[in-house]
Order: sequence, then C-alpha cells, then structure tokens
Amino acid sequence: MKKTSYYTLAFFAICIGLYPITYFLIDRTFGLLQFKSAEILSAPLWNIGFYGHIIPAGIALLVGWTQFNKKWRKKNIERHRTLGKMYILSVLLSGVCSLYISLFATGGIVSSLGFASLGIVWLGSTVLAFQAIKKGNINLHEKYMIYSYAACFAAVTLRIWLPLLTPVFGGFVEAYRVVAWLCWIPNLAVAHIIILRKV
Repeated sequence: MKKTSYYTLAFFAICIGLYPITYFLIDRTFGLLQFKSAEILSAPLWNIGFYGHIIPAGIALLVGWTQFNKKWRKKNIERHRTLGKMYILSVLLSGVCSLYISLFATGGIVSSLGFASLGIVWLGSTVLAFQAIKKGNINLHEKYMIYSYAACFAAVTLRIWLPLLTPVFGGFVEAYRVVAWLCWIPNLAVAHIIILRKV
C-alpha cells in the first residue's frame, strides 16, 4: 500500500474509531440518533446492541489499519497476532450486535437490508480469514482480511457519503437508504481491485 493511501486510511480510521467516545461526553441525541424515537432510545436491549456495536467497531477500526504495514508486521509478528485477535473478537461482537440493531435502522426495510447485509459480509469475511490463518494459508488470510477491513471501513465511508447525498436526495432518510448500501459495496470493489493487484 502506498504511503499516502496508508496514512489517509490511518487518519480516517483513527478519527472514526474514536468517534464512539462522543456518545459518553455529550447528549447522544445527535447525528444518526436524532432520528430515533424516544421509545427505541430508552429500550434496554436496543441500547445493549447499539453500544455493543459501536464500541467494538471503534476498536476494530483503530487496530485494523496497523495490520496493512508489511514491514511492521514482519518486525512485530507477536503484536500483529495480538492485534489480530483483538480485531477478530471486536468484529464478532460488533457484527452480531449490528445484525440486531439493523432491524431498527432509520429508513425502514431498505436500510435494514443494507446494514444487515454489511454485517453478514463483515462477519463472514472475518471468520473466513481466521479459518485461513488457522490452516496456515497466509495468502488467503490476507485476502479475506482486506475484504473484512473494507467492510469495517464502511463506518468511515458512511460519514463521508451521508452529508454529501442528503441535499442531493432532499432529506436525511432518503439519503440514508442509499448510503446503507453505498457505504460498503464500493469498499468491497476497491478491496477486490487491491487483491487482484497483489496476485
């Protein structure tokens, strides 16, 4: 990965990875949550799902970008493994919670299907990456991890696309239905191109 791309990836990953902290520092009825009903925001199970999603997802973003530095990986193989385990555990927890809260996504069934599909892809690619490395298939492990982090990076691209498309579609909800898919499908396409170049 080129230095410019790598540092850009790191910058956005760190910024959005730390974003969940804001929900503990200020009134959380801002951003995406301002469109949630008081009933949902006060539901204990939804809150468990919400925080069980955003906190581990933030951790996954924060540790995941470090794994794409080949020189660092070779010099710090044990740290690579430790961070890799942190990433996988974070994805499993966050991904499962994402499937639950996707049922309550703003924008109805279109948004719900988009985010549920993202959750399945994220979980699936991560599990396959873990299985590959357990079998000693490093090449396949790297490929699946690229797909996994591309899905993880949807947290970043969602926050890029949404403010750009809200005025285009004439409202937040309308744009959100599109972004529920747009935030991750192009990411996977980019991941596929990166993998093809590595072959």
